[in-house]
Amino acid sequence: MLMTQGGRFSGYGLYLKDGGPTFTMNLLDIERPKWQGADALPPGKHTLVFDWKMEARGEPLGRGGTGTLSVDGNQVAQRSLPRGQPIIWAWDETFEVGLDTGKPVDDKDYQVPFAFTGKLGKITIDLGESSVSPEAIKVMMEQLAQKRDR
Repeated sequence: MLMTQGGRFSGYGLYLKDGGPTFTMNLLDIERPKWQGADALPPGKHTLVFDWKMEARGEPLGRGGTGTLSVDGNQVAQRSLPRGQPIIWAWDETFEVGLDTGKPVDDKDYQVPFAFTGKLGKITIDLGESSVSPEAIKVMMEQLAQKRDR
């Protein structure tokens, strides 16, 4: 495990499966979209990047987008999702770097504890623009009020 947040019921993980770079999202245990390189990484220093580009339009919460996994500047996997997970990842799991000690984001890929045995030089997380704007929260609250009034 290189880094993970969440686990069995929601979250994401960037890890090596059989030596191959893998990024998995766990969308409320309903779907587990995966981006995976076809080949195992050769020994040595590498830069892995997962880049999520949210759709400019769509539902205010849980908006879809396109994820791209690249290794050393070369794209190894790309996948689009019509929707993501609204609001937050699992609050009862930890954020971990270098291992996973909670529940796996995909227990078909690995079991915990799942430790990375190489050397991690640097982890950078850029959350980018959020879809949870004040306007999106207002729309969500209006929709909830309409459902209650029915």
